[in-house]
Amino acid sequence: MTVLLVITISSATACSRRPDHRTLPGWNESFAQLVERLSEPGGYFDTDNLISNERSYLHVIDALEQQGVRGGAYIGVGPDQNFSYIAAIQPDIAFIVDIRRDNMLQHLMFKALFHLSRNRIEYLSLLHARPLPQQLEAWNDRAIDDLVTYIDTVTVVPARAARAFVLIDSTIATFGVPLVDADRETIGRFHSAFAQEGLGLKFRSYGRRALPHYPTFRDLLLETDLAGRHASYLADESSFRFVKSLQERDRIIPVIGDLAGDHALAAIAELLAERDLSVSAFYTSNVEFYLMRNGGFAQFADNAARLPHDERSVFIRSLFNRTFWFTHPRSVPGYASVQLLQSMQEFTDTMNGAGYRSYEDLVMDEASSVRR
Repeated sequence: MTVLLVITISSATACSRRPDHRTLPGWNESFAQLVERLSEPGGYFDTDNLISNERSYLHVIDALEQQGVRGGAYIGVGPDQNFSYIAAIQPDIAFIVDIRRDNMLQHLMFKALFHLSRNRIEYLSLLHARPLPQQLEAWNDRAIDDLVTYIDTVTVVPARAARAFVLIDSTIATFGVPLVDADRETIGRFHSAFAQEGLGLKFRSYGRRALPHYPTFRDLLLETDLAGRHASYLADESSFRFVKSLQERDRIIPVIGDLAGDHALAAIAELLAERDLSVSAFYTSNVEFYLMRNGGFAQFADNAARLPHDERSVFIRSLFNRTFWFTHPRSVPGYASVQLLQSMQEFTDTMNGAGYRSYEDLVMDEASSVRR
C-alpha cells in the first residue's frame, strides 16, 4: 500500500466522520466554548511532558475497580496516561487541566487522532507517522505486544510524516478552538517527536538530563496493573473505543488551568454541580509537591473541596521515591514511582482539621488512604 493511498483513505474517513461541534448533546456550549470558558491564561512548567515519566501509572487500576470508582466526571493532568484511567473508570465526561497551554494543544492532537483512527493500530500508525498494515480490521483482536512490534519494525519517512500532520492539522481545525500559527507549529513539533523517536520517546525536561528510570512510550504501552494485566487504553480494542467515543462526543475537554488558580477548577465545579455530576477520580500526578513548595497547596485544597464528590471519589497521585530518603511502603520493587489513592472526602476532612504540614504527611497519610 502506498503512502498516498493511506492518506487518501484516511482523508475520506476524516471527512465522513467530521463531528458537529455546535453544541455537546445535552449541553448548551460547544467543545471550543467550553475549552475557552473553563481555561485560565497559560503558565510555565519546565517540561514538554509529551509522555508520562510514571512507569507505575497502571498500578491503581485494580484498586479503582475494587473501590467501585466509575462513571461521573474525571479530572486529570498531563498527557495520554489520562486515557488509561478514563478507560478504566468510564466517566460521563473528563477534564484534562494543566497549567501549560502546550498540554491543551497536545490533547487537540490526540483528539484528532481518535477521530481519524478506526482502531488502535491506525491510531499508533498515525501518531508515529508509520504506514498502515494490510488487513486493518484483522488487528482488532491482536495483543498490544503485536502492535508494539509492528510500530517498532516499520520506518518513517519525512514525506509520510508531513502528510500525516496535514491530516491531523485539518481535523483539529474542525474543533473550533482558535489557534495561532505558533500553536500549530507546536503541535507539529509534538507530532514530529513521536514520528522521529517512535516508541523510544521519553519524558524530557528543559535544562535537566533525562533520568535513567524514565520509561519509554513502549514501556508505558506494555506496562501492567498489579494483577499482571495489560491495562492501558491501547491494550485492547474495547478500551480504545470507549475513549474514542468520548472524544467523538466532545466529552474530553482539555483545560488550561493552575490547580491552585482562581478559575479553572472553580468553573468545573460549578459546571458539574449544574449537571448533578460528582467527580469519580482526580489524577493530580505529583503536582501537589510543587504546590506545597510554591505556597499554592491551601488554595488547591479549597478548589478541590468545591468539586462535587461522594464516598467513592478518589485522588490518584504519583510519588517518586527520590523525593525522600526512604521508599514509600506502597512502592513496587523495580519502580521509581508509586501510585497512591486517597478518598477526596477524607482529604477534605483532614484539611478542615489539622491539615497537612508537609508533602510527606500527605503521601504517608495511611489513615486517609484508600485501602488496597
